[in-house]
Order: sequence, then structure tokens, then C-alpha cells
Amino acid sequence: MSQDPVEATRDLLDTPAGLRHGFLDVLGESMRSPAPTFAQRAMNSPVVATVYERLWRPASFYVASGVTTGAEQRRAATALRLSTARRLLDVACGPGNFTGPLSARLADGGLAVGFDISEPMLSRAVQDNSTDRTCYVRGDARTLPFADATFDAVCCFGALYLMPEPYRVAREMVRVLAPGGRIAVLTSYAPDLFPIRTALAIGARLIGLTMFDRRAFVDLFSSAGLVDIEQKTQRSLQFVVAAKPY
Repeated sequence: MSQDPVEATRDLLDTPAGLRHGFLDVLGESMRSPAPTFAQRAMNSPVVATVYERLWRPASFYVASGVTTGAEQRRAATALRLSTARRLLDVACGPGNFTGPLSARLADGGLAVGFDISEPMLSRAVQDNSTDRTCYVRGDARTLPFADATFDAVCCFGALYLMPEPYRVAREMVRVLAPGGRIAVLTSYAPDLFPIRTALAIGARLIGLTMFDRRAFVDLFSSAGLVDIEQKTQRSLQFVVAAKPY
């Protein structure tokens, strides 16, 4: 793209942002990352940020779904139709292990914005997954600092179950999605079989995770007016994609 990705992203923000450690920060140094649960505290650890991209994330998600990271990325690019998209927002991007690779699949002049609240994760993203099409932003996904209909594609892979208000975040993702754009989420799934669902929910709750049922995001997207909703469940994960009508 001809414009510097940091400046291009700054133009999209509706909140002033300082540049720190290579990423734009709309929260400022006085705003620490809220981490009330064990799982959320882990995601704000520099140690976890260091090993997450290469070891923890690929291994844990393969066990949970049977799908490799490369296959996940290809599925995401296809579902989001990135070859015709120019702006991508990756919510809760972590160390950018999707933001960076997916940026290469955007149309000419494309921009991929990785968004997270964890400073250590964003520092790793800048270091490991920066391209001439990426910019990373620190902020709170419950109130995305972008105007309505800003992005052609919006995604969140493997993070909604960590968040204290996941449905509010999902609604914000829908808000910033442009007409004709596509949204995709990969998140937890508790099978319908009662004993398994109960066991997973109890275990997840102990470490601060949420297990979503089959209807959670299908119904949310439908009630928001989205169309072409598709869902695929794999072991303890679900992949849901939808489109915003013109």
C-alpha cells in the first residue's frame, strides 16, 4: 500500500492514539490490561506472549479441533473473501499469528489491523508479524475505536471465550463491518450431549473461560441482520461466518 500502515490506521481511529513499542495505543500507559481471571492474566504475561505463537496456540488448537494453524488461516482467508477485501480487523489478535499471514491475502493496497488489549502480545506481534500491510492497535474490544462500517472483513480467532463480555465484543465487530463485508469467529463449543457439555463448562469456568453452545453466535448474527450464516463445529471449537447485506 502506498500510505504507511500506521498512518493509514491512525486515520481510521475515532480516538487519539500514541505510538508505543511499534503499536498504536488508544488506552495510554495509565490504563492497565484488566485481567480478573487466570486465563486473562496468562494472556497478559510476557512469558506467555513469547511462547504462545509458536507452541501453545498451535498445539492447543490442534488438540481442540484437529485443524492445523495453516489450515485455519486458509479457511479464514476463504471465508472472509480476503482477495476482494481491502481492510481487515483482527480482534484479540494476540501476537499477530493470523494478522500477519492474512494481510498477504488482501487485495492490492490492503491493510490488516490487529487489535488487542495485551501489551506483551502486541509487542510480540510488532516484532514477529509486521508487514507493510499491518498495523497493531491496543484498546478495549468492548468499545472498538472505529466508526461504523469501517472494515470489509472482521475476525476473532480463539479469544471470545476469554473475554468478560463476549457478546458485547461480537456486536461491536458487527458494527464496524461494512455492508457486503464478512465476519468470522473461531471460539469454544460445548457439544449438545449433556454430560460432556456440563463437564466442559465446569472445567472452563475454573480457569475463567466460557463454553458457548451451538446457537450462541448463530443467533447473535441473525438478530443483527447478518445473512449467509455458516457454522462448523470441530471437537470443542466452532467456526462461524456471516455476511452483512448491502
